Amino acid sequence: MKKIYILLFLFSAFFACDRYDQRKSEKEELASIKNMLTNYFTALENENYQKIESSWKQSDSIVMLGTNSTDNLIGWDRVKNAYREQFELVSDFYISISDQYIRINGTGNTAWFSQLMSYNFMIGGVAQSYDGLRFTGVLEKCNNEWKLVQGHLSVPANVDIGKK
Repeated sequence: MKKIYILLFLFSAFFACDRYDQRKSEKEELASIKNMLTNYFTALENENYQKIESSWKQSDSIVMLGTNSTDNLIGWDRVKNAYREQFELVSDFYISISDQYIRINGTGNTAWFSQLMSYNFMIGGVAQSYDGLRFTGVLEKCNNEWKLVQGHLSVPANVDIGKK
């Protein structure tokens, strides 16, 4: 009987250690994703094309949806061109992130996030500021690095559905 208790204890300890290591790994992955997203937004603020490009998976299947109905960009070339066009018109970016929420799937190769942003910039010498923008996205682990594969930027609207 004593041997059964010892085996049960060792069996339980083995699985407890395994779960702890998975949580530690997930915590490290979440920190890696948060760091990647921080670097991405810093690259946007600095108009650093190389870092922006390294944040996205270089694929014809990536998707970026913007705030305009025509901002349905599919493929890296279209996303890249949209950034280039934006940087020709707009300058002096400052992006502030809040309420960031990141999750990783069970196999550890896909993650998704949501966050609120304040987006400040200059256009034609006039300061602009948009608060409460929502940015969501999907990331894929490629060669041990997290890359954006989908992004969606939206502006909150007040819709009075159901109010009387």
